Amino acid sequence: MTAQSLDGSQVAEQILAEVKSGVEQLRRETGVTPTLATLLVGDDPASQVYIKRKIKTCAGIGIVSRHERLPADTSAAQALACIHRFNRDPDVHGILLQLPLPAGLDADALTAAIDPAKDVDGFHPINMGCLALGRPRLVPCTPAGIIELLVRSGVALRGRRAVVAGRSNIVGKPVGLLLLQRDATVTYCHSKTADLPGVCRQADILIAAIGRPGMITADYVAPGAVVVDVGINAIGDAAELRRIVGDSESHWQQFQKKGSALAGDVEWASVREKASAVTPVPGGVGPLTIAMLMKNTLQACLARVKGGL
Repeated sequence: MTAQSLDGSQVAEQILAEVKSGVEQLRRETGVTPTLATLLVGDDPASQVYIKRKIKTCAGIGIVSRHERLPADTSAAQALACIHRFNRDPDVHGILLQLPLPAGLDADALTAAIDPAKDVDGFHPINMGCLALGRPRLVPCTPAGIIELLVRSGVALRGRRAVVAGRSNIVGKPVGLLLLQRDATVTYCHSKTADLPGVCRQADILIAAIGRPGMITADYVAPGAVVVDVGINAIGDAAELRRIVGDSESHWQQFQKKGSALAGDVEWASVREKASAVTPVPGGVGPLTIAMLMKNTLQACLARVKGGL
């Protein structure tokens, strides 16, 4: 058995088309255009790439993008002042604080300073609390994208056993809550879980969000399971890359061109022979994160125009 590849890029395109249609309708009916404000502190190269992608995506679907870039030596007070300015601006509907932040800045404190109604990343304590209570408002983008991918790919969730390998606030915890709200039976795993492979093998749906390249091998996967790989790791060692992706032509082309290639937390070469479906890296979960950010921005704007989330 060779696993079906769950195409996150295709699902992301569907979502973006729906958001674009919603933006156009909102503009026709109210004259309001959703606006996303992004704040980047420092010079992290990956963060700069992500911000450029977000700005480009906004332009493609009609969302206005405002970007503020502050130097790495920015003080907490200066960063807070920028966030408060966005909070007060009635024309800004969504605020995104790009992580990671330079040393010395408290990401939790700055995130908590964002107006929850404009927190399109979904990380504000109020939004996370509403999610935990089963009353989701603005939901973290990657977990929300995973659910969209599963549902739109025809993967049944109700009554299924879902195992989440990873307990981060960004992916692990919220995706487990979203699966629970879809009537899956959810187990969380982490580095202290006894017999981690055995627990993962109980899963009908396995979410790999550990942050360790190729850690989830075929030994962790039950025959016919659906495996979602959230990891994204730059692999510069040829032997390690071959272990994880096998002879994947696209990965080796990237490796030859750049000296490294992106791979996930799942050992794709072995898992695809045991799972019924698996997300590729790249092209799986990644594209959905930005798509759901755009959807959250439209949702925040609609709530502001029509009154309350």
